Formats: sequence, C-alpha cells, structure tokens
Amino acid sequence: MQTRRALLKKSCIGVIAASLPVSAFRFLRPKELRAAIGDSSVRWAFLVDIQKCVGCGFCVKACKKENEIPYDAPVSRTWVERYVVTKDGKSHIDTPMAGRDGFTSNTVHGQEVNPEDITKAFFMPKLCNQCENPACVQVCPVGATYQTKDGVVLVDRKWCIGCGYCIMACPYGVRFFHPVHKVAEKCTFCYHRITKGLESACVQACPFGARQLGNLKDPDDPVAKKIMTQRVSILKDEYGTNPQVFYIGLDERVR
Repeated sequence: MQTRRALLKKSCIGVIAASLPVSAFRFLRPKELRAAIGDSSVRWAFLVDIQKCVGCGFCVKACKKENEIPYDAPVSRTWVERYVVTKDGKSHIDTPMAGRDGFTSNTVHGQEVNPEDITKAFFMPKLCNQCENPACVQVCPVGATYQTKDGVVLVDRKWCIGCGYCIMACPYGVRFFHPVHKVAEKCTFCYHRITKGLESACVQACPFGARQLGNLKDPDDPVAKKIMTQRVSILKDEYGTNPQVFYIGLDERVR
C-alpha cells in the first residue's frame, strides 16, 4: 500500500516559479516598514550589521547544534558569505561549509587572491528572510509550510512530502532538504526559543552583536528602534516578498 506521502507526491504536478531579474537593493523608509507590520502584537524581525561581522562562524556552529543539522553536512539554516573585491572590479565570493569554520585563507574557490589586489572585503550573513508575503507558503501543496500570526514561516515535518516546490520558489535560496529527515528545512529564527523569551542561537553566539532579533510592534524594542531610524536595506526587493531581515551596511555587490 502506498504511503500518504507517496500519493501526494504523485498528485502534485508542478509549480510556477517567477523568474525576475536581480536588482540592487534600496534603503527603506520607516513608513514602509510600519505599513508591513500587520495586526499581530508581535512581528519578529532580524537585523544584521554587516560592518560588525568578522566571519568567525560561531553563528553557524550554534545554529547547527541547536537545530539538529549534522555538523559536517554541506547545508545550514544560516551561513556567512565572504566577498573579496579586487582592483579589476571582480567580486570573489565563497562560503566553505557555510562559513562554519571562519575564513583564514587567501584562497577563494581554489584560487589564491593577492592581498595587494584587494580593494574591499566583507562578510555577509544570510538566513531565511521570514517574508511578509512568502512564496514558499503559496506553493506548498499540502500546507506543511505555513506562517504564524507573528510572521515566522515554519515547516511541519510530519506533513512535508519532500516535493521541493518551496525550495524552488524561495528567491533567497535559504531552503534545503534535511539530510536525515528528507524534508524541507530552513531557518525559523529559533521560534522555539524566541517564543519563550530566549535569544535565537545565532544571536546568542555572535560575540560582536552583528545579529539582533526584535519585535517591530514594540516601539521600545531596541532592535525595532534601529530598524526604524537607521538606513536599513533588504535583499531582492523586486520580488515583492517583503522580507523581514534587514541589513545595515549592505553592499551593492551582494546578490
């Protein structure tokens, strides 16, 4: 007898994925941010200060341990990219093992970069953007991917059939198949922690305060105040997903 998962897999015939060009980010105005908050008393939002990230990888280690992602698996709920810009204008980008072990070599993708040729270098943390209008929720055929009232998108492992539609639909490339459970996986802002008043694992592990998590609905929340008053940016604004991960110091080369 076929399992429920097998039957559902056969019944799902396809997904329409949007193919939009990647454009440069833009700064957001406080009015735009407030308009996206919604009616809930809580709207979780993440703030990343790129200027404070040193690429140590502590966040990745903490995330893997907290969320049961195999330590040596080449996937992670959050990761850190290294951008090295050389005099010829080229950007050299890598994230070995999701940046888990930090970046101590001048070698990027097997090629050594001469330090004298470098004009700029920085680290770029990435994670699920917990979009206001999540494409992954829209395409899930069984409702395994869903959005909570406070804006966090979660995945029910018991319902997920592993079709991969959500992975294809996500414009940020943050979803993957769990190497053990064989279902869709992604960052949840450590929902099981933040709903109990705790920090997410990556925020707690960051020694430089590059990662912060707060409630946009709380006017006294220090993270919300920064998002509302500083020059923050989001990734891939053109997709209309309204991501809730905001960046300070985002470079135009980031894709």
